[in-house]
This record gives sequence, C-alpha cells and structure tokens, in this order.
Amino acid sequence: MSGRVAGKVALITGAARGQGRAHAVRLAQEGADIIAVDIAGPLPSVAYDSPTPADLEETVREVEKLDRRIVSAQLDVRDLDGLKSVVDGAVTELGRLDVVIANAAICVPRAWDKVTPTIFDDTISINVRGVWNTVMAGAPHLVGAGGGSIIIISSAAGLKVQPFMVPYTTSKFAIRGMAKAFAAELAAHHIRVNTVHPTGVNTPMGSGGMLEQLGEAMQTYPRLGGMFTNLLPVEQIEPEDVADAVLFLASDESRFVTAHEIAPDAGVTEY
Repeated sequence: MSGRVAGKVALITGAARGQGRAHAVRLAQEGADIIAVDIAGPLPSVAYDSPTPADLEETVREVEKLDRRIVSAQLDVRDLDGLKSVVDGAVTELGRLDVVIANAAICVPRAWDKVTPTIFDDTISINVRGVWNTVMAGAPHLVGAGGGSIIIISSAAGLKVQPFMVPYTTSKFAIRGMAKAFAAELAAHHIRVNTVHPTGVNTPMGSGGMLEQLGEAMQTYPRLGGMFTNLLPVEQIEPEDVADAVLFLASDESRFVTAHEIAPDAGVTEY
C-alpha cells in the first residue's frame, strides 16, 4: 500500500459533506482508513441546508470506492459520551487511530445586536465544546499509539476579525488557542496539534438563506464588507484546497510542525 498517509486511520467530524467529505476522500486517496462522524440531521440556528443521512452515506461510498475502510456514525459532536463510544468502537474495528480532524462547525451571520443567546450558545457549544469533545475522544488513542496529528479546522475568522459574525469569530479564535494549549501538553506523547484557517469555501454552508442573512447584516455597516476580500483574485476556494493542507498536517511531512496555523486563505487575513 502506498500513499502519504498509508496505514493511518483518521477521525473526521462533520464528514457528511463539504470540507469534511473532502478531507475523508483526500486522505483515503493517500491510503488512510476513515472514521466519519456527522450529525446528519437538523443543525441549530442556521439558515443553510442541514446535512442528511444520505450525505453521510455518499461519503462512505466515495471512500469505499477508493478501496479504503470507513466506519460512519450519525452523532452530534456535543455528545461527549456518544462520541467516545463511537470512536472507541471504530478504533477497535480499524485497529488504530493516528489522525483527529475536528471539522464540524456552524456559522450564523448577524449584526452584533441581532445575535440571540440561543445563536451564541449553539455556536459555542458546537464550534468550541464540540472540538474539545473530539480531541478528548480521540487523543487517548493517539497517546496509546505513541503519537499522531490533531488538526482543528478554524477559519480566517480565527486569525482576523470577520465582521457580522461575533459568535463564529469568537469560536474560531477560541479553538486556535485551544489547539496551542493541547499542543503544549500532548507534545510529551509526540502528538502534534495545529489549526487550519481557510477563507470562504464553496460548501453547503453558503446555501439556503445564509448569504441573504450576511447581506442584511452588512447593510448595517457596509464599510466592513471589504474585510472579506481575498488578496488573490478569487471569491472563494474549494473544499479540496483545504483538504490538501489537512493532508500535509496528517502526513509525516509535517512531523515537526505543531502549535501552528496553516492558512489556505487566499491572503484574506492580510488584506
């Protein structure tokens, strides 16, 4: 078996579609087996289309077409006990765990004074507590294996303020700090922890009423609209572009990279 992550097993949350599916397929192309977790059901507070069980099944099919093994589970990342149970069972089935990719997240754009307690709590519980849960469910297996890579999907909004997204920006800065804190302690076990910070990505997160909501919020202070501009002359990138960065962090090519930010952001954080 050949490939940049041949023989490795990767846990991916939010794996039913978008970036999560792209990560699963890219790693499978390079020889990894996959543990795919997704709520595959209604997401709280969001205006865009929620993932479905059919979406998760499609991820399974795409990985299996690459002749790799995959264990999938429909699960909310806010459920720590459920997540631990799924991961423990999948590791028993697949034999090991080498890579943890905390990808599941939601985004609810609003002007600052239109953010409700429910929107704030939903965003923080999924985007921050869900990431912590994912690390807590996966890291003990990496400790047992003597090393591994934890990859936390943040956002350009975790490096530079993105307006009209107070809860989202808060969450993405929080998990950047969380990654560094985990990196410090888990280094004793040869476990690396890094964050990935993409610009806008062409995924279902931009579907439904999402862009309309963002547009409404921007009307409250149009001057800030330029903060979403990429340096490179592209409006957004594809999930596969982020997956290439994830592959690098999952592979041994990045074996001495830890507590850092990788930004496939088209330069938006420098604009």
